[in-house]
Amino acid sequence: MPTPRRFLLPSRSLSAAAALALLAACSGCRRNSFPDVPAGYHEFAYVSNGGSNTVSVLDLVYLRQDRTLRVGDDPTGLAVNPVRNEVYVVNTKSDSVSVIDAETNNVVATIPVHHRPYAISVDGTGHRAYVANSGSNTVSVIDLDHRREIALAGTGEQPGLARISPDNRTLVVTNRGSGSISLYDVAPYEASPSDPTHILHFRATFDGCPGATDAVILPDSSKAFVACSGGHQVMAVSLAADPNSWNAKQNPSLLTDHILTLLDVGKTPVNLAMKPDGGEIFVSNFDSDSISEIDTWNNQVGWTQAIGNKPTHGIVSRDNSSLWVSNFGADSLSLYSIDDGRVSNSVHTGSEPDALAFSADEHLLLAADAHSGDVSVIRTQDKTGPTLFTILPAGSSPNAIVTKAFKLKS
Repeated sequence: MPTPRRFLLPSRSLSAAAALALLAACSGCRRNSFPDVPAGYHEFAYVSNGGSNTVSVLDLVYLRQDRTLRVGDDPTGLAVNPVRNEVYVVNTKSDSVSVIDAETNNVVATIPVHHRPYAISVDGTGHRAYVANSGSNTVSVIDLDHRREIALAGTGEQPGLARISPDNRTLVVTNRGSGSISLYDVAPYEASPSDPTHILHFRATFDGCPGATDAVILPDSSKAFVACSGGHQVMAVSLAADPNSWNAKQNPSLLTDHILTLLDVGKTPVNLAMKPDGGEIFVSNFDSDSISEIDTWNNQVGWTQAIGNKPTHGIVSRDNSSLWVSNFGADSLSLYSIDDGRVSNSVHTGSEPDALAFSADEHLLLAADAHSGDVSVIRTQDKTGPTLFTILPAGSSPNAIVTKAFKLKS
């Protein structure tokens, strides 16, 4: 059997005849944008559709809609398990999390949590997930092996996001209502913990971040940066080091959490996009039509510059060279060259692009179009530069998107 490759589907603006002609012309092509994939390789995008209570599953090998899954009411946050083929969907109005088996693309479990959950974060082991319950001012710990809640902790008001650090030691919760962040020690994973109530231990809280929303944690787990969307700042926080680490033994001040600084950016910072190497963070300033660059080593803002109308989301390429930004108010994506320090391209999308996700090889960039209810598929590598390749259907009010790639044994 020939090696499968991504079918080259046209954008919806082409006529049926033109589409067939394009498919026929390209059926034997080997060009520089879509490499062949091995037999048994699967890759899907999952889109939570808040207005239709569904998740759209898009096949990224053949670039087509695979199926639509009914989940709970008002699905919002999504997360992928890093070690097993599962995807998790937060159902805000059903107070639950749906578990999708990525190999069969079926909903295989529903896990009750608490009132108005919004976002979910999975730790690096794939055993636990953390859910911020915005309506009950709590954070839930989920045992993903047994698919049940095993611990609960109080937070500030209206927690929107619970982010686990790369070393799995610290949980950072952003409290939108109280303008604060909460920090927790996380106990190491145990297959059968004797006392699950001690999985989370409250460590510190810091006020002064109005409308606290997005957060990123550096790859070495030493700092967290939080977008204060009710104003024009980003809070930088030093996270307590492991007491047994060499750094902590050399510098006892590293044993405690503390605010490093508040950084002035643009108005209404809503999203933080971090370079994979952790050296820089790019802030989407929704009401300033700009992005700001933060030097994470020196905790300083390097620059703020115009990008597009109502930027909402950013994503950085794996090689740290390129930043893509969705311009919610301009129906476009901007490509910012980090190496050159300038906007190098712009690509038209569907209406009100928001959440972004790369395919595994980053030859595709997917943008969830909140108003038009679809997903714009951008071809990132082409002789003429990045282009809109096709638009795939989703559901009403798509608000999050993730991708999952895996290879099944024959």
